[in-house]
Amino acid sequence: MNRIAIISDIHGNVPALQAVLEDINKRGVSAIYCLGDLIGKGPSGDVAVDLIKANCERVVRGNWDDFIGKETTNGALKWHQDRLGPERLDYLGSLPFSIEFLMSGRYIRLFHASPRSLYERIQPWDSHESRLSLCEGSELCKDPRDADVIGYGDIHNAYLQHLDGKTLFNTGSVGNPLDLTSASYVILEGEYGSQDTADLNIQFLRVTYDIEAAIQEAVDAGMPQLNEYIQELRTAKYRGITT
Repeated sequence: MNRIAIISDIHGNVPALQAVLEDINKRGVSAIYCLGDLIGKGPSGDVAVDLIKANCERVVRGNWDDFIGKETTNGALKWHQDRLGPERLDYLGSLPFSIEFLMSGRYIRLFHASPRSLYERIQPWDSHESRLSLCEGSELCKDPRDADVIGYGDIHNAYLQHLDGKTLFNTGSVGNPLDLTSASYVILEGEYGSQDTADLNIQFLRVTYDIEAAIQEAVDAGMPQLNEYIQELRTAKYRGITT
């Protein structure tokens, strides 16, 4: 059987990414796929992009990867743009929308946020109809057919649900988790490329990393929106939430 590690939402947090890559290396994984948002929020998007390029076989574009290349007057975004430089910005802008393949007789689609947009946010507590729509195809997808299994990132909350015979999972976030403070990723195990029904396993993993080292990187870099970032890493609560 093939084992594919699926990571997402690194957000420039290199200590978290390094810890996850070290954990993946122990687990007999044949490939690593990344579901976007390599950069933003954290200070080291440049290093994160280089590590993802070196370690991931396939990478899709996230919403941060998409809008970071656009002209802006926002000081925080310009800070991240300057750190990345033109070559990395071009790379982020060139990333595809989705990854699609057969595994153990199921059609699997992986993307950042939804099959329709990089910016549509769907949470595990949203309506049945909204969650089930994640399995639909669109003109942005490689193939318009409905998927049997979908995996995505974006919301920074790891979960697994079965709806009307479909399987939905969210990888959670490597560098900015908002459910638990530990980095999150998924291993998908099955017969890659096979049309024949066989075992398909989805394993969620949590990796402890040095949060204070990640915070110190941001302090040393003089990163904008520092206090909000520190709150999110230490508490796993979305910025602005204090209780």
